[in-house]
Amino acid sequence: MSVQTILNSPLAAPLKGRFLSYVKVCSQSDSAKADSGIQPSTECQWDMAKFLCLELKALGLSDVQTTDKCYTYGRLPASSGMEGKKSICLLAHIDTVEEVSGKDVKPIVHENYNGAPITLPYGNILDPAKDKALAQAGKEGDTIITSDGNTLLGADDKAGVSEIMTALEYFVSHPDEKHGEIEVIFSPDEETGHGMDNVPLNLLKSKCAYTVDGGHIAELETECFNAYKSEVVFTGKAIHTGYARPDMINAINMVSSFVQSLPHHQMPETTDGRMGFYAPLEISGGMEKASVTLFLRDFEEEGMKKRLSLVEELAAATAHSYGGEFKVTHTKQYVNMKTIMDQHPEVVQNLVQAYRNAGLEPVFPAIRGGTDGSRLTEMGIPTPNIFTGGHNFHSRSEWASLSQMICAVNVLIQLVIQWTKN
Repeated sequence: MSVQTILNSPLAAPLKGRFLSYVKVCSQSDSAKADSGIQPSTECQWDMAKFLCLELKALGLSDVQTTDKCYTYGRLPASSGMEGKKSICLLAHIDTVEEVSGKDVKPIVHENYNGAPITLPYGNILDPAKDKALAQAGKEGDTIITSDGNTLLGADDKAGVSEIMTALEYFVSHPDEKHGEIEVIFSPDEETGHGMDNVPLNLLKSKCAYTVDGGHIAELETECFNAYKSEVVFTGKAIHTGYARPDMINAINMVSSFVQSLPHHQMPETTDGRMGFYAPLEISGGMEKASVTLFLRDFEEEGMKKRLSLVEELAAATAHSYGGEFKVTHTKQYVNMKTIMDQHPEVVQNLVQAYRNAGLEPVFPAIRGGTDGSRLTEMGIPTPNIFTGGHNFHSRSEWASLSQMICAVNVLIQLVIQWTKN
């Protein structure tokens, strides 16, 4: 099916309208507050949650509510005669990343995109020569959506939210289309790694779920990193700098030396594919005490064990060489969901068939990161990840393909139908 045919779908207008309205609602999360146990980590996430709660109620869903932790839940009951079919849950997150502003987003719609570089009002240039997906969109005359370059767009994950809402509306407005029960959860604080901390499992009946939080068309993700956060604290001895010799032990020097001792060829900027990494995120402190926060990522459990050990060994060696002290604290964030996913083959098989019924052949990249589905899978609810049509996430160059977003809605519709057939 051609892109122009897809863009003429009756799904296009409501999908685009929702997306443009959602991205204008600021809902940035705050990792520091989330790490301290505050949820939602920002007050503005309530605005998005309540907006969606009202819309779900307007669609006529049952049990619609926003919990005291800012999760919005709703349930579309099964069609008459379909009550015995298995229930499935669809998830997307409402927050956007904090590193790039998500306030006062001004989306720009570029219809019939011709493949030329796009210069946004604030000077950012989207160059198809450096972006294969954008180049393909130009060849196909796709409709793409960007911000004005002063903020991110928010396709991560408001594209997913829009697609789920549009799929729900499809079934509400097509009562003759038989379906089983559909549950939906819109979660806060996914970008902070705390999106499933207080997920309302007491409301959830489904034994499987699907996040709509991926990228390029036809991607289907069933595998992700194992992820840990490591805090390394060095303690030295502060003395007047004019009389420091021989007793000063400068913690700043220790933390700097430790970071430089990490394998440079195993950093985010030097790895891709299935390669893991060490990612120094933040250094803080002074001469007496200094710390660094790291993200450790690896697809294999054994590889992660080695990374955890290496951090401890390098910290110990650094502290010993300076005569100081150290402490390492490892915190597990999520695990590779593939092991549990393989135990529930029908969850992926039905999704693969839904892709094919929607005219797509799925491709299976491994997620170089994690989703709410990673955590939910670890809790025993297998949750693959579906593409959204968003690109260049977490940047002012973020953009979304409307045709790919429409295809994601079609996959969701076919997924519900496939589970109903089974």
